[in-house]
Amino acid sequence: MCGIHLIWGKGANKEAMDALLKSAAHRGPDQQAAFSPWPGIWIGVNRLKIIHPGPDADQPFWSPDGNYFLIWNGEIYNYKELGKQLKKMGVDLLTESDTEVLMHWLRLFGSNGIEKLQGMFSVIFVSMIEKSVLVIRDKNGEKPLFYCEDQDRLIISSDTRGIRKLKSEVLNLEQFNHYFFLRAPLPGKTFFKGIREWKPNRFSTIYQHSTFRWDTIGKTPSEKTVPGRQEFKKRLEIAVSNQFHADVPVGIQLSGGADSSLLYALWYNQTGTKLPAYTIQIEKAYRKKYSDGDSAIKLLEHVPAHHQLIEIDQSKFLSHWEEYISSIDLPVGDSAGFLSWMIGKEAKKEVKVLVSGAGADELWGGYQRHAAFDFYLRKKGLLLPLTGIAQKLPLNRTWSKFFQSIHPDARRTFINFSALLPISKDLFGDYERLFSSESLGYKEALAFDRHNYLVQDILRIQDNALMAHGLEGRAPYLDAGLIDLWDQTKDEKALLGKPWIKSCLEELNLGFIANRKKFGFGLPLEEWLSNEGPFSSRVFSTVKSFEKSHGKNFQSTIREIAKNPEKSSKHHFLILYNLFLLAEWLKFNKL
Repeated sequence: MCGIHLIWGKGANKEAMDALLKSAAHRGPDQQAAFSPWPGIWIGVNRLKIIHPGPDADQPFWSPDGNYFLIWNGEIYNYKELGKQLKKMGVDLLTESDTEVLMHWLRLFGSNGIEKLQGMFSVIFVSMIEKSVLVIRDKNGEKPLFYCEDQDRLIISSDTRGIRKLKSEVLNLEQFNHYFFLRAPLPGKTFFKGIREWKPNRFSTIYQHSTFRWDTIGKTPSEKTVPGRQEFKKRLEIAVSNQFHADVPVGIQLSGGADSSLLYALWYNQTGTKLPAYTIQIEKAYRKKYSDGDSAIKLLEHVPAHHQLIEIDQSKFLSHWEEYISSIDLPVGDSAGFLSWMIGKEAKKEVKVLVSGAGADELWGGYQRHAAFDFYLRKKGLLLPLTGIAQKLPLNRTWSKFFQSIHPDARRTFINFSALLPISKDLFGDYERLFSSESLGYKEALAFDRHNYLVQDILRIQDNALMAHGLEGRAPYLDAGLIDLWDQTKDEKALLGKPWIKSCLEELNLGFIANRKKFGFGLPLEEWLSNEGPFSSRVFSTVKSFEKSHGKNFQSTIREIAKNPEKSSKHHFLILYNLFLLAEWLKFNKL
């Protein structure tokens, strides 16, 4: 993990680059550099040392002839394989780092070599000969990258805070309702006008500071196989072997659920080595519903680890809240962000890499909305005539949301299942173009989750929360081999409810984990907001003030919730937390 930065054009100077570096110092506390390769352009990097931590792998990393150099953020998991190919081509490798392999690979193959890279990365590769810059973001969007361009200047950075220091901050108020309903701005957008997200799976070779076009990374030809549990397990074992490897201490975020438990069990079976493991333990009154801590304890009776429980209650939340808010680059409306940040705060005392189960639910159908959408597709003809009748019945929160979300357009139905409340026609119009086709099947819905919700929520939370403490987050379920297997899987029964993950757990005599009821990873918001404690008092007060100052920019339903948060806490506790988080972030940043 690192922070990478570029300024090209008007205002490109050391002072401006220093501002970018300072804003991202947490991303790379081990090494920092800034320089101008030619007039009118400045490059900077904050390095977090994970593979080959010695100084000879510091960045920028130059080619021996001085014609090329690289700064980047991430890991190349197949760098040893690529390094062997380079050696056969006569390249002398002087380090054991993936950085050197990546530099030579791009030097020799340029953009044509990108599709062979397996890993997570955002890259700036510079040719001194052509005076060009190749910018790349990985296929899954694991590593963040943002940019701002106009006719005079291009700025690229891993963090928006530095860009905001170099340009006038103008809030993009249109993104408020995207955030309230779907937890994040529209993909590609941010909360600031003029600051865009460099989308995943995109690269561009730039020859002038503000003239570039997007290209999509090509798909690596896959090795044809018959998808099944054994093939899944084999590829997951390879991913675990690759992604648990580092030249610094590694730990795991252990929820006690199926995904992270399987990763750690496979690791322990491979190596017999205990790793530091970190689990959230919610206060005792709510553990029946929020049982991560107790479940992890039970798992570790079978698969030992150096385990730490991180206890959370209202007092601990409030005592760490200001520090958490100050660490956020861009807010994501998901309380899992705070919990991941608390794990990172504790884990940084022992490790520099944290592995998680991110991506398993999106790829292998682990969410309740996936089961709901599968049911909708199979019973659509029966469900549509019932929606009007059902919405008049006294249904519980889950069934009420289900019937309110049903729509003749399958795409809109799936968005509604994903949203905190069913979205309007106008809001849907902004997401309509993100679907691959008008006819949405079940697997296409999973692909939508993978390219949008996973990137905008899960991976951004992981990056925000862990990089705040100078930690690298890894997600083995997003390994290239597993993505390839997913692409080849046609049987939708294998893509609903994570059957292969559960079957692998049962094979390891961990069936009690496989059969554990699915719970979301988050704070006990419904319970905290209903007990008139210090948390609800702080949230209600903040939300009411936010409505008065910014409410004119809210959609009408959201504004009514914000005006009367006490009355809304039972059914709209997730939206109230989103309002609270955004309000506090705006206040801290004086926006």
